[in-house]
Amino acid sequence: MPLDLMTLSLVSQPVSMEEGVKILERDHYRCQYCGLDGLASFDNALAMSVDFVVPRARKGKKDPQNLVACCRACNMIKGRKVYNNFDEAKAYVLHAREELRKTWDARVKAAADETEVPVPSRSHSTAARAARA
Repeated sequence: MPLDLMTLSLVSQPVSMEEGVKILERDHYRCQYCGLDGLASFDNALAMSVDFVVPRARKGKKDPQNLVACCRACNMIKGRKVYNNFDEAKAYVLHAREELRKTWDARVKAAADETEVPVPSRSHSTAARAARA
């Protein structure tokens, strides 16, 4: 078993390719947190992984009951925190995704507002031509 350097404790082995495919097939290649369909596109398929509900670093076992199909974004958001149950972890991930989306939308809007070039008015153009003449 590998050693977790953060806790100096032994952790379960990572999921093998064969074990991961079994979990993805069991969960129909759908993220169990956000519902992303891994079969909808090649890009979605590339984003899929297997998550330890109770993280390996927190003594989570490599047992099918502790493993779920998960997109990499949800896996990263969930992190290594321990939750009381899967539903609590899912609620946390969905709430965090919503907060990240709000932040993203605000930044995109601000960037669009900054790059918006004002269109000169008709009177400005006329005045500029008169000044050059």
